[in-house]
Amino acid sequence: MSSQIPMQERAEEFRHAYARVQREIGKVIVGHGDIVHGVLTCLFVGGHALLEGVPGLGKTLLVRTLSQVLDLRFNRIQFTPDLMPSDIMGTNIINEAGDGRRVFSFQPGPIFAQIVLADEINRATPKTQSALLEAMQEHSVTIGGTMHGLQEPFFVMATQNPIEQEGTYPLPEAQLDRFFFKLIVNYSGRDEMATILDRTTRNDWPKPDKVMDGVEVARWQQLVREVLVASPVQDYAVRLVLATHPGGEFAVAETNKFIRFGASPRGAQALVLAAKVRALLEGRYNVSFEDIRQAYLPALRHRVLLNFEAQAENVPTDQVLKQVLQDVKEKSHPAEQGSRA
Repeated sequence: MSSQIPMQERAEEFRHAYARVQREIGKVIVGHGDIVHGVLTCLFVGGHALLEGVPGLGKTLLVRTLSQVLDLRFNRIQFTPDLMPSDIMGTNIINEAGDGRRVFSFQPGPIFAQIVLADEINRATPKTQSALLEAMQEHSVTIGGTMHGLQEPFFVMATQNPIEQEGTYPLPEAQLDRFFFKLIVNYSGRDEMATILDRTTRNDWPKPDKVMDGVEVARWQQLVREVLVASPVQDYAVRLVLATHPGGEFAVAETNKFIRFGASPRGAQALVLAAKVRALLEGRYNVSFEDIRQAYLPALRHRVLLNFEAQAENVPTDQVLKQVLQDVKEKSHPAEQGSRA
């Protein structure tokens, strides 16, 4: 069994597998290395990713490419205001049996895949958004009182456009919390733009190869959870999350000034799990303080709600979180450690 193989050997195999997937994605996606890493981190911890960026930056292409690299079932759902929950989950339909009787049979919706692209998720109504987010949380859907499980691994990547707010329904914070990472997709640079043009305006579109299947993905998800986290490092992650709670014991000045509601325990889980992936990729089998810091923004930027003062002064969430990250020290005060002991 895989658990009998030494950790060092399995970690080395994981790094090679990760590099293969990254290399195949790189055949199609130009640049955006941090976004690709964030998406793969979500995949290997069993979480879901929310990508935000203006149209035309390759968000949808990234998801399609990932589905081509992984031997997993893929479906795309284009979210629109008239999309209904049954359009996502499926419905019971009436069929006529051979003896003339009419029976109900379940017709699965597009959510029954292993990689699901929820394109422009903020264009659907809250009721439809909730249907998707329930499936993300439970990995199952209930139709007509019958629960239908979704095939593992189950991975949702949602995209949203931050500039067109006409006719959109922004995701509530409680629903945003279901996403492991929120990744901000920025514009490509000069050299990257030239490479994109070379690939797309000539008849030389690269095709990635399949290099991983669902069984292997599940194996790496298990490996990630075996990475060790020392108590001081875990405490650092806990204090970073608690530091986003205004009026709390660990709140910093920036928190009390600009944050209305802080991050949930899911934020701490995301910090630690993402840090474990980074530790493995760095050749270590235990999480460092730097691993936690690198995961801080994508793990918490959608889990923090700013107050009216921050909105009035046009202060972005990332700016507030960067200050919190700077103010919270790696090690807590010795007296605090003694009291916990």
